[in-house]
Amino acid sequence: MDRCIGFVSFRVFRSPNAAPHLRAYVKYAFLIQINLNSAEGSPLLAPMAATMSQPALDSPPVAPIELNRLTTGERELIAVFVQMTQTLGLPRSLGEIYGLLFASPQPLAQQDIVARLGISKGSVSQGLRFLRTIGAIQPCPDANDRRECFVPVVELRALVGGFIRERITPQLSEWTDRTQKISLHDFKMAEHPAPSPAELSLINNRLEKLKTWHQRAELVLPLMGKLIG
Repeated sequence: MDRCIGFVSFRVFRSPNAAPHLRAYVKYAFLIQINLNSAEGSPLLAPMAATMSQPALDSPPVAPIELNRLTTGERELIAVFVQMTQTLGLPRSLGEIYGLLFASPQPLAQQDIVARLGISKGSVSQGLRFLRTIGAIQPCPDANDRRECFVPVVELRALVGGFIRERITPQLSEWTDRTQKISLHDFKMAEHPAPSPAELSLINNRLEKLKTWHQRAELVLPLMGKLIG
């Protein structure tokens, strides 16, 4: 049965009078059949299998994927900032966007970044919003371009200060609120022996120490930003 179907379909595929859509259908039907056949394949399908990689004469040309959207220097700078953002636990796209802006001598709009990096419009939109919030980029008006274009902020103090203000400080506040709610009673369980007085004292000392970290961080982190700058 397979040999009969293969013979008829092969004749249709090779026929110059066959409609283009019919030839395309037969082509993809054969692709499925080849995958379902044994490793040895079918002798009748071999001639057609050899032509599978060749586009049909009546098929429109397929545009090649653009592989050279970035220069070597741009790729290297982007890789540096991707490593930085991933070290901080941030999305890779943030490093890609900031790295491209850093490497570009011209301001770039959102559409430019999407086209150059090949990432989704949503990722670029969210990334630009976050980078702008922490002060890592800023808009740059262009009289010749009505689109909103951006340039990087390259002062390290501004970058560190913005990251501390927008990312670390809110986390510290949440961390402190959660720490304040923990009591020694939370370390007791009905099905386990109660901690000894010495163990409770050790835990209590650690909790008190933890509560002071927020105050110290509020003093140290701004100084770190100034010293780095």
